[in-house]
Amino acid sequence: MSLLVVGLSHRSAPVSVLERASLSADAQVKLLQDTVAAEPAAEAAVLATCNRIELYADVDKFHAGVAELSTLLAQHSGVGLEELTPYLYVHYEDRAVHHLFSVACGLDSMVVGEGQILGQIKDSLAKAQDLHTAGRLLNDLFQQALRVGKRAHSETGIDRAGQSLVTFGLQQLARGGDVPAWAAGKKALVIGAGSMSSLAAATLARAGVAEIVVANRTFERAERLAEILNQAEDAEVVARAVPMESVAVELTRADVAVSCTGATGLVLTAEAVAATVRGRVPDAGAAPGADAPLGAGEVPPRSGSGAAQAATAPVEEDACPLDLSAVQPGFSVMGEAAVAGMDAATLEQHAVWVDKGTVVQRREDARSAAEADAELIGALAATVATVGRIPERRRPEPVDEAVRPEPVLFLLDLAMPRDIDAAAHRLAGVRLVDIESLAEASADAPMAADVDQVRRIVADEVAAFGAAQRAAHITPTVVALRTMAADVVAGEIARLEGRLPGLDDKHRAEITQTVKRVVDKLLHAPTVRVKQLAAEPGGAGYADALRTLFDLDPETVASVSRAEDTHEKNREPR
Repeated sequence: MSLLVVGLSHRSAPVSVLERASLSADAQVKLLQDTVAAEPAAEAAVLATCNRIELYADVDKFHAGVAELSTLLAQHSGVGLEELTPYLYVHYEDRAVHHLFSVACGLDSMVVGEGQILGQIKDSLAKAQDLHTAGRLLNDLFQQALRVGKRAHSETGIDRAGQSLVTFGLQQLARGGDVPAWAAGKKALVIGAGSMSSLAAATLARAGVAEIVVANRTFERAERLAEILNQAEDAEVVARAVPMESVAVELTRADVAVSCTGATGLVLTAEAVAATVRGRVPDAGAAPGADAPLGAGEVPPRSGSGAAQAATAPVEEDACPLDLSAVQPGFSVMGEAAVAGMDAATLEQHAVWVDKGTVVQRREDARSAAEADAELIGALAATVATVGRIPERRRPEPVDEAVRPEPVLFLLDLAMPRDIDAAAHRLAGVRLVDIESLAEASADAPMAADVDQVRRIVADEVAAFGAAQRAAHITPTVVALRTMAADVVAGEIARLEGRLPGLDDKHRAEITQTVKRVVDKLLHAPTVRVKQLAAEPGGAGYADALRTLFDLDPETVASVSRAEDTHEKNREPR
């Protein structure tokens, strides 16, 4: 059996795909059950976080395992296999171990060095243990990953390489400024009471917000989190809990809102956000263009495009940038582009000023007058050689776009799939930071020197884990060999008693002890050495050699393995 991981993360897939592929708690349970029920897999564990979905399994066939795990991920995520496949990555054996250890150390996180992943790995192992899908291999792997992650954080300064996702998100809201200075005196709304929301609430409390309101579908959990915040010694904050139905009202009072729920749909729509800021910022008209900021309370359009709308808008003749009196009639759009130095798309917008009126008419004319076009382009080129170029009318001075008002509502969306409508970022007076924008912001984050040290730790731990696994692989064979030797000794002592019935107890015990010592000394060096050899790369064949040389019963070896797996399957994560 060999370790295989198939998954996708923020490094391999766009946020939109991750969002659609996210697994609910029930879907994770069903995925684990279906994986161990599949033929290639004997063990399984799922690591599902805001920015990764990974399925770990102990498989007996690589290609069949990849096919089966990929298919199961697609089925339970709801994203078609053909669409999901380009974003999947596969790691096998030592590379799979290296990947999980890197994840545990925060090297593969969106924010390098964040420590929240350790809790998520622990939860993944606990879930697999509860469902009895984790055996000896995955128990050892995940528990070792937790130890490696803790070692990286305790022995290096990896924490300085990045912050938690919450801290990084708050820094983005503050535009890289001092978070405590930005947060001082603000009123915060935290939607959700899970681990990420709790961390956000605690971080906001330490940053110095004046009030925190916690909203959750289970009101008791919101009350519990508010109570913890009120009792915290390192923060002076007033916290209270409200039911989920009060979010709209509380949002009108809030300066900053953090949302991280398990909802499958939007918790805050753009319309709802617009309603909360209406009247809190001065009216700001939208500047021209698709990316212009919207006025307070104005919701961006959901369909259509600026270009399409511009094409249907009335056009004034004076707005044409070209002096058409200097241009011979009948030339094509591409001819204009060649002479006037303007791209064809721009000139098409001004085609109504040219003879025959519309773009469509001119394109039809162009198709029927290709030869005439060549002559006209040549004539225009001669004109350019004489006068320099077609004279242009002076364009009007650029108009300054309306200044976007300072945000009055800061939104941090840490959920996957998203809780807050992405269209809210275009609302005047609103600043939205979500998983997608965090991914873009962290892509260029500087790497700390400690990262190299953590990578060395990961490499050493991967080698040690591989050696331990290879050594453990031969243990059932060694145990079976010693069991067989003990049976031989017992049989020979019984035969001796039959031949020497008058042997007293003292002499019988001495003879028995002597025979056992002889057998132990004969087996000691070979068994110690075979464990050492098996721990080295390529040492898996030594177990087969030992079974062959001593003619060991395969069923005896298998029974030892089953006994070990039964013991390991229910071990608690450390």
